[in-house]
Amino acid sequence: MTTLTLNFAVPHRGLRWSDVKHRVAMWWQYSCSRSELESLSDKSLQDIGMSRCEAEFEAAKPFWMS
Repeated sequence: MTTLTLNFAVPHRGLRWSDVKHRVAMWWQYSCSRSELESLSDKSLQDIGMSRCEAEFEAAKPFWMS
């Protein structure tokens, strides 16, 4: 059996609007980067030292994971 532990880096108390905006911007960047990675050709992936399998694994991650 596996136990799932959730760890939130930003505490809920005293959360500033700028922190929220920064977090959403990071998530957006992750999502865009993964979409671009998924669209690269095998040759381009080879140029950056990544396999198609690794690219697909990375692209399948949820937007909030780094």
